[in-house]
Amino acid sequence: MTAFSEHPQDAISKHMKRREVSVPDVNALKSTDVVVAIRSSAVGWVDLLMTSGLYQHSLQPPYTPGLEYSGVVEWVGSDVTQTSVGEKVIVDAFVSGPRTSGDYQKYGGFASYAVAPQEAIHAMPKGFSFDQGCHFLGNYETAYHCLIACGELKAGETVLIHGASGSTGLAAVHLAKLVGATVIATGRSEEKLAVVKEQGADHVIHTKDPETGGLRSFRKEVKALTGGRGVDVVYDPVGGPISEESMRSMCFGGRFLVVGWASTPFVAKGEKGKANPNQLPTNLIMMKGLKVLGCPAVISAQKDPSIRVKRLQDLLAWAGEGNIQPYVSDVFSFEDYREALLHKWRSKSVGGCVLRVSTDV
Repeated sequence: MTAFSEHPQDAISKHMKRREVSVPDVNALKSTDVVVAIRSSAVGWVDLLMTSGLYQHSLQPPYTPGLEYSGVVEWVGSDVTQTSVGEKVIVDAFVSGPRTSGDYQKYGGFASYAVAPQEAIHAMPKGFSFDQGCHFLGNYETAYHCLIACGELKAGETVLIHGASGSTGLAAVHLAKLVGATVIATGRSEEKLAVVKEQGADHVIHTKDPETGGLRSFRKEVKALTGGRGVDVVYDPVGGPISEESMRSMCFGGRFLVVGWASTPFVAKGEKGKANPNQLPTNLIMMKGLKVLGCPAVISAQKDPSIRVKRLQDLLAWAGEGNIQPYVSDVFSFEDYREALLHKWRSKSVGGCVLRVSTDV
């Protein structure tokens, strides 16, 4: 990525280029470094936001996109004890890559090789493919932080999950079912919602108005599915008009989880540089006794790294037991990186979208 652009589509077409680079010189690396030969890299929403400088974590071009990736260990420093050459691994995007700061920020997954500190390396969960591995930690940690740590979702409760066909949304569906909740999932595509239902959602609701293309009211359907009570928890990575409708679909004292604002990605820029924040109806929040919780998984962990300990333990254990299986719908070759990013921008995928950097085993 050579420069930012006002819009991700511009950035992808004008400022993103492939170029030949040398294999990392191991003589210049630290004794605790690991060189990973990359096999698969997630194509993520954050990768798109970063191309136009919209993401809250700023970095300066040029940089290599690809927050989360998986591969095979190519080389280890003399003091590395957590992995060995030839091991299949996933790399922690909270510790290494474009979303971090310092020496490892330049090593993104859209490359043949990357360097990461040993603390960023985790063994590939048993039964995972490389494509699944690069879609594990970021998505499921986000869902865990929002639903379990912040939302305190419990068995027997009902959760309304928006953007359920997205990578973090589908992870939220999986985790909500894992803790014993009833899931009502929403989306704007019948075909994608059919996959979400196959992946475990108890109920699905189509939210696109067929006449206007805007939001269709769904509160009556939610109330009917909950015996008139409303949902206990809302998982909202979408924002915009869907948020108010969701609040009207909640029970008294419910928890509303702000996960993102995918429907309004340019809200931070505003018109002519003026602030243009999303807004929530305070009258509904008060009269329904709602708890509105901002749930930034990355920022929260940066403020208090200790919160990652339990969620990593739980997620890695669940994956090892076969209770988590990331779903990947689309795979692109390395040469088709532009098509992969545009595919993600147009919300064509269900769950994961992957750039397969290498097919070597």
